[in-house]
Amino acid sequence: MAALKACSALVTGANRGLGLEMVKQLLEARCSNIFDACRDPDGPNSEEYLPYLRTAAKAKGKPGMSCDKAAVINISTDAASMSIMPVLKEPFPFFPYSISKVFKNPKTDGLQKIIKESAKKVGSLLGKNGLNLLVNNAAVLPQKTLLTATVEDMQSTFNTNVIGPLFVIREYLPYLRTAAKAKGKPGMSCDKAAVINISTDSASMSIMPVMKEPFPFFPYSISKAGLNMLTIYTARDLKADEILCISIHPGWVRTDMGGDKAPIDTRKSVEGLMRVIGSLTEKQNGAFLDYTGKTMPW
Repeated sequence: MAALKACSALVTGANRGLGLEMVKQLLEARCSNIFDACRDPDGPNSEEYLPYLRTAAKAKGKPGMSCDKAAVINISTDAASMSIMPVLKEPFPFFPYSISKVFKNPKTDGLQKIIKESAKKVGSLLGKNGLNLLVNNAAVLPQKTLLTATVEDMQSTFNTNVIGPLFVIREYLPYLRTAAKAKGKPGMSCDKAAVINISTDSASMSIMPVMKEPFPFFPYSISKAGLNMLTIYTARDLKADEILCISIHPGWVRTDMGGDKAPIDTRKSVEGLMRVIGSLTEKQNGAFLDYTGKTMPW
């Protein structure tokens, strides 16, 4: 098990695949506050958490109920919560040109309000120690190519895979800052305060041209390249707060998104992710790594 000692963590897209496995391993590591942000908190996979919650409840050794013992907090909205952002027909405004062009969308304020309300709910449960670890895992992967991707495909993928993580980082920033200050010592680590953006090797402009198989994931690859730029901005702009940020490639994993041909199962991938995340320092701030710790080319 990884030497990750974060007291509090939030994982988006945690109702299946990598997100679900990450929450399970955080539970195994006895992370005291874990928030599962997903579309359907009461879905069929939610029962996989029960053995870990029962273990936590028994380990407390005293009667009664509390969030310090074991609890399920559902964080969801009519607009798919923080896990899978709404598929809006119009894109978002005012995004840095280095990530994308500027669009106009009058619905942005509503989406930000949804995330803001969810963040306030989590913040009310975190207390004075704040949020140590924020994992932007939620993503969509439409199987489209250069010739078949529509404007809507591109916009909706970008909204979920880039704009969603941006808004989540913004709204949870006060709690990350609280955690960074509460640690009371200099330096960066995921035990202190960190943002982990789940990326992909297909976002690499060096790797993508030489991939052995032509993957029809045109919108996905472009959006994840945008997510990598978001990582660079976040690492730079939050450095003074000692909040670490990296992008990480989990490998090609057997999930609904990765498919049956993928060589890695979720357990192996997340074990690697947890080891890497647990070992991060300020030296890796702004890096692009894979689940083994290898540095990925941009």
